[in-house]
Amino acid sequence: MTTARKEKRSFDKVPPESAEGLRTSGEREIVMWEGVLGELHRSARKAYPREACGILLGEGAQITQFAETANVHPTPETHFEIDPQALIDAHRSERAGGAQIQGYFHSHPNGQATPSVMDQDMAARDGRIWAILGENEVKFWRDAPEGFEPLSYSVTAE
Repeated sequence: MTTARKEKRSFDKVPPESAEGLRTSGEREIVMWEGVLGELHRSARKAYPREACGILLGEGAQITQFAETANVHPTPETHFEIDPQALIDAHRSERAGGAQIQGYFHSHPNGQATPSVMDQDMAARDGRIWAILGENEVKFWRDAPEGFEPLSYSVTAE
């Protein structure tokens, strides 16, 4: 078992009546592996000035892997679309016993780490986690049926 070694971060506490916990584990807090957090930042820097994107993988409330994907949207400077083949591959891997798809990541190269109007319009409302990097910080959100709900997280060494 890993132990948290960095500070806990909380954004707009999730009220108990509006969230029933993480999609797969019943937890309200995500545990993010330190190396994965670094990968999100590297992915965003590499894609700049375009939006970076990818798939968050793990088990339960832990995000242990990040699969960077191509942004196949026709205007990647202001929008993102995860490569459909990467999604298919991740689902196949999950069904074969691989890491679970916890959610998705994308960056806002010139914006805040909050869901944009476009993000809200395009969301599936499937309970998955969205990690958004903007202004050099990452915030986590649950794509809930009523809309995005902020999540807190802690960072742990692998």
